[in-house]
Amino acid sequence: MNLTKRTELRRIPDRGSHESKTINEILDAGFLAHVGFCLDGQPFVIPTLYGRDGERLYLHGSAVSRMLRELETGIPACLTVTLVDGLVLSRSAFDHSMNYRSVVAFGTARKITDPGQKIESLRAISEHLIAGRWADVRGPSEKELKATTVLEFSIEEASSKVRSGPPLDDESDYGLPVWAGVLPLAMKSRPPMPDDKLIEGVTLPDYVRRFDARLNRRAGHMSNR
Repeated sequence: MNLTKRTELRRIPDRGSHESKTINEILDAGFLAHVGFCLDGQPFVIPTLYGRDGERLYLHGSAVSRMLRELETGIPACLTVTLVDGLVLSRSAFDHSMNYRSVVAFGTARKITDPGQKIESLRAISEHLIAGRWADVRGPSEKELKATTVLEFSIEEASSKVRSGPPLDDESDYGLPVWAGVLPLAMKSRPPMPDDKLIEGVTLPDYVRRFDARLNRRAGHMSNR
């Protein structure tokens, strides 16, 4: 992975890294990215789901999506993933912060046209979101594939930043009678709501029942650093 000033770590560089291992761990822990690009001088940032395969990310959506139509031309794009792990409450308003893991990746995308590769890319996105689901559901029809655009986003360079730990107050503020610490945050599912039109005998899959455990494994792998 080539590095340029685009991914230079300037502010608090000790929290940053260009290591592929760290970057991939964060990408694997998340599933929602924000993609930035410019069209006629106007910046746009669009949220989208993704899947990862090495240094390639897969994006998908409607064939008439403005974002996908622009990205498939090969214009430069920036993709970010951010996971918020906690609110850091300091003794002063100035020193409040948050514990987080983030990745900023730069690259270009290409449209996947081969039907077999397109299906495999969609499978990668599905499995990244909720592993085990793809094997249960009906695969996409030819009509559905035509209505869907899938892009392969090649990461040319990327950086990550991670903040963890307690507040960092000024020494003169530690004596203030103000509660300080970290309010941990975590993504957690709520009880599944079955569709009213489920046919008789269909039960809740294990991968849905255990979804929170998978989320916890993703988060814990990084928090133990």
